[in-house]
Amino acid sequence: MADQGLSTDEVQSIREALAAGRKPKVVFTASAGQIAGQVGQVVELTDPEVSDEFVVVRFGRDELPFSPADVAVAPRGAGRKVVEPTPEAPVEEPAAPAEPEFVLDTPRVPAPRREEPKVEQQAEKAPARRPVKAAKPKGPAGLTVTLAYAEGEWTVAAQQGAKALAKPYVVKPAEALKMVALVDVPGVQEAVEQILAAERAEAEQQAEKLRAELAEVEVRLAELREAR
Repeated sequence: MADQGLSTDEVQSIREALAAGRKPKVVFTASAGQIAGQVGQVVELTDPEVSDEFVVVRFGRDELPFSPADVAVAPRGAGRKVVEPTPEAPVEEPAAPAEPEFVLDTPRVPAPRREEPKVEQQAEKAPARRPVKAAKPKGPAGLTVTLAYAEGEWTVAAQQGAKALAKPYVVKPAEALKMVALVDVPGVQEAVEQILAAERAEAEQQAEKLRAELAEVEVRLAELREAR
């Protein structure tokens, strides 16, 4: 019985064999449960990203999914049935007929009945079948929506699996704050409010600086007008 499951190279070899139209034989390992040591045929390899049990094995009349740890490459000659000769039953010799007994003036005693030996047949216990595992249906790819802040701008992006649904685009700080308010996670909204407060303070400083520069320009302009 194999103790180790399929390696990555063995899984790739099985995938190539299936593509060539062959169905490689595998033997169930100890992690497969009560069917350990039995031999089956790989009929399909499903997507390993959807389920860890992506090795579909035909065992008897069933086709069940297993993980690579549940099966191993079967050695040569595995699964062949060896026909054993059935032992011949011993031939019983017929018993010799009893000679008649002549008895004078004595009652005839009936001969005891011959009891046939009882043969008790023990029903062989059929091995318990492993419960059939329902194949997990492949659901839609996951959806990820990302709200990010970098270099003074808030951006939103959306991606489903490996497909980008929306590239990062800029949103207003007020919209970003509304989005974060929907996420009831301690600390997230506080972090966003701190970022907005820092941006607000910086914007006010720039506004004060621009006002001061504008005041100086107004004074200079007034002086130039008086000099005419």
